[in-house]
Amino acid sequence: MATQKLYAGAKLRETRTRLGLTQKAFAEKLGVSLPYLNQMENNNRPVSTGVVLALAQEFGFDVAELSTGDAERMVSDMREALADPVFADASPPLADLRLAASNAPALARAFLDLHRAYRQSHERLASLDEALGREDSRAAASPWEEVRDFFHYCDNYIDAVDRAAERFARSEMAQADIEQAAIETLSDQGIETRFSDEPDLRGFEPAANILTLSTRTSRPTRRFQILHQLALITQNDLLEATLDFARFQTDSARAIAKLGLANYFAGAALMPYSAFLDAAGQMRHDLEQLSDRFGASIEQVAHRLSSLQRPGAKGVPFFFVRVDQAGTITKRHSATRLQFARFGGACPLWNVHRAFETPGRFLRQLAETPDGVRYFCLARDVSKSGGSFKAPVRRYAIGLGCEVKHADALVYADDLDTSNRAEFEPIGISCRICERPDCHQRSVPPLERQLVIDPNHRGTLPYKVR
Repeated sequence: MATQKLYAGAKLRETRTRLGLTQKAFAEKLGVSLPYLNQMENNNRPVSTGVVLALAQEFGFDVAELSTGDAERMVSDMREALADPVFADASPPLADLRLAASNAPALARAFLDLHRAYRQSHERLASLDEALGREDSRAAASPWEEVRDFFHYCDNYIDAVDRAAERFARSEMAQADIEQAAIETLSDQGIETRFSDEPDLRGFEPAANILTLSTRTSRPTRRFQILHQLALITQNDLLEATLDFARFQTDSARAIAKLGLANYFAGAALMPYSAFLDAAGQMRHDLEQLSDRFGASIEQVAHRLSSLQRPGAKGVPFFFVRVDQAGTITKRHSATRLQFARFGGACPLWNVHRAFETPGRFLRQLAETPDGVRYFCLARDVSKSGGSFKAPVRRYAIGLGCEVKHADALVYADDLDTSNRAEFEPIGISCRICERPDCHQRSVPPLERQLVIDPNHRGTLPYKVR
């Protein structure tokens, strides 16, 4: 069988730029001629085996990154953006999108930013919300979306923060009791930790140097919150340096991202990378066993599994998503080829929507996307109590999954017939870009297909997709 050629010009250029090398110096280290390197960087020639080995030997480069990364995400994001009716008569072919993502990733990101700006501006006009229009007259990405994109394109893995959290967790005091270790570390900084039955999860008074934690919350939540505050205080320089590197457009986005990085530290400290990766493999990714082992919640464990993307020590590539009862995706990350809808709801055929109907149970699903890729999907409801009878209960559903080729590593897939194609349910990303002609749950027609309207015939849908 013929070996697939590897074109990774953008990754080569990014690597050379990050190392601060000229093309000539880079070519010498890779053992190739300058013209040959130039051709590879412009995707006129594939990356040779010798270059792949040289990248690994000379620079410790994880060669798996050459064939993964942003390209698949950007293609999916561009297809979804181009499904907007404004592009109905000018949608480029898929091959052009792949060329743009591979050869001009900065241009592809600029296009996505522009489309997002258009959508937000259009929504403001459509709602006639004059007050909001005066408050934010610029057509720019919302701070929340900007931060989500930052983590999305980092593969949800921030190496420096992850390793700092792991160093803290490996200390003798933290291994004995990480919550007490955090309290004592904060005490060394002159900060007193108190506990209260107030509903707020966490409160810090900088002037008085007092941290207050709620006793109404579960132990995993309380530990997570104290580690979050620990990150803000003891890892501030690291967090700020990471934020400087990200170059957010607004102060609001930077502030939101700092909270996200502190959350990342907290999760990585509760579940330190190497120990968690080993345990996940030994326990075959049993979320409940991992929850007990590391004193974390089911949601925290599932989220952590999706971030195991350390170069040279990667875990199973998972997708992770959290959905509210309205079907809105409130958290999303994918280390797989499956990319979630950025605009609109997720596919209603996906099992994560059924998790609310079966509280406390794991739902399993074998699913196939329109591109022919098959996945194992796991879903479960998550309820977060407010800590008292009258307090509102927040309800979500979480989804975790991987390509079916990794299903043997999951205890949940043991009795499923993953070799039988008939067992896989068809799912999509969103209706507007899904080309399945016979989906009974379709909400809107696919924009890239022609419709046939027959007034004398009615099937499941009022039209046929050609």
